[in-house]
Amino acid sequence: MEVKTANFEKKTIHSTTTVSGAEAVIKCLLEEGIDTIYGYPGGAIMPVYDELYKYQDKLHHVLTRHEQGATHAAQGYARVTGKVGVAIATSGPGATNLITGIADAQIDSTPLICITGQVGSHLLGSDAFQEIDIVGISTPITKWNYQITKASEIPEVFAKAFYIARSGRPGPVLIDITKDAQFASMDFSYKKCSGIRSYTPFPEVNLLAVQRAAEAMNQAKKPLIVFGQGVILGEAEALFKQVVEKSGIPAAWTILGLSALETKHPLNVGMVGMHGNYGPNMLTNECDVLIAIGMRFDDRVTGNLEQYAKQATVIHFEIDPAEINKNVKADIPVLGNVKETLQLLLEFLKPNEHTAWHQEFKDYYAKEYDKVIKHELNASEGELKMAEVIDEINTCFKGDAIIVSDVGQHQMVACRYAKFNSSRSNVTSGGLGTMGFALPAALGAKMGCPDREVVAIIGDGGYQMTIQELGTIFQTKSAVKIVLLNNGFLGMVRQWQQMFFERRYASTELVNPDFITIAKGYHIKTNQVTERSQLKDAVRDMFEANEPYFLEVKVEKEENVFPMIPTGAAVSEIRLE
Repeated sequence: MEVKTANFEKKTIHSTTTVSGAEAVIKCLLEEGIDTIYGYPGGAIMPVYDELYKYQDKLHHVLTRHEQGATHAAQGYARVTGKVGVAIATSGPGATNLITGIADAQIDSTPLICITGQVGSHLLGSDAFQEIDIVGISTPITKWNYQITKASEIPEVFAKAFYIARSGRPGPVLIDITKDAQFASMDFSYKKCSGIRSYTPFPEVNLLAVQRAAEAMNQAKKPLIVFGQGVILGEAEALFKQVVEKSGIPAAWTILGLSALETKHPLNVGMVGMHGNYGPNMLTNECDVLIAIGMRFDDRVTGNLEQYAKQATVIHFEIDPAEINKNVKADIPVLGNVKETLQLLLEFLKPNEHTAWHQEFKDYYAKEYDKVIKHELNASEGELKMAEVIDEINTCFKGDAIIVSDVGQHQMVACRYAKFNSSRSNVTSGGLGTMGFALPAALGAKMGCPDREVVAIIGDGGYQMTIQELGTIFQTKSAVKIVLLNNGFLGMVRQWQQMFFERRYASTELVNPDFITIAKGYHIKTNQVTERSQLKDAVRDMFEANEPYFLEVKVEKEENVFPMIPTGAAVSEIRLE
């Protein structure tokens, strides 16, 4: 049988088994090694769910309580395992509820396959019940999307989708399948995709560029590495560590790069960006060579671009050509997967120590410690501070837990203070800043790594955006540890209102429910901390629990997160108070 599908080359498909389109979807997922998917059923996707029922022993479907929760759970699963996450929903509102998670996956380079049902092909364009143009809606926020109207298209579209989602710079792909295509019969045969005409996910490495980069690094007096998630996505953590140790160059991380290099490593100098550490931000504008590895110069990292590292020779190791010179001009761009480019770089690097330069980072850290850190970690009176909670978690979990943080002040505090011994241990929403991310993402992370402890750090604002996923945690009995830092405010917005809007707290104070009672309603073990003296034992009890656990900690209501780079300011204008 010969078929021709849109944008595909003609090829012969050898018949093996006659199945429905719906069953073909399940078989495609199994062929790609998928064993867990997250979703919510509905009319237009019901044929696929009917087949899922028959394959329960091979493919575990997790019923989330909202489709957004399905995408975030799939993201959490993908981020800790390195596999492709899968979410599935029906048409109309089911499909549109996936959008926030898809956008989050796109900007944070998370490999994700989203499958949506669609009305019958004869109804397309007629405004039928729950019809929505999800392909049109999702086009700007997917790496690729496609609408299947014929069952015969399913194997080739799925093979292409998985290849695109996981190759090169990963990202989300959406497949929309009409209901008649799910019911129709087809001859099923599957061949994994290994390449697509006009799509080059792995740029050819220019050895001369690598040599130029090494030469600049070897000659530098004050070099600084800033590393991002590309190191993790490229599975280049071991090579990266060798580069850092051989070159002796101080290395700072973006929030998505966190955990690629263990936090206790002597050459790890902390976080860059709006609420990053004092030293790496200040010294970005003093370094003579800035080496960006697997990061995209996000505005929260650079501050005012007109004043960002203008004195430095910029080397940019990057897999996506679109990121080169997009925000910061690269004097030496090095395209390619960092696993390949860093291996080549190692051959040309000369050993160095940069002792005097490292001392400058230590001096800045001493200032930050005196002004900020010691007051946050060693408070003995007043309300509990968020950093105290993170520090106690470090003490109990010893840097071995996966920390999943939501978005807001608690996220910045978690990223600043959490300790990590291994990669793929920090999961958070970076580029999109999605409140409500953490609870379902922690569920996905725990299911992806059931043998590891997973701790969700969440604020009382974001928690209530996806609080219904407590039901999924209860039903799956996933032993997620949930730590709610409750300050009664949308804390990050309130901080800005205090600093830049003369304390006009417009719509940021929260009147919260009884979170303990809600968690108990889902049969989840609970505890509450209102006094500093209770914290140590409460975190220890949570650590020792072998079941889902909810810990609410009442923290300082109007605590601010410092250091901070004000909007529009240069990184060297970072404030300690």
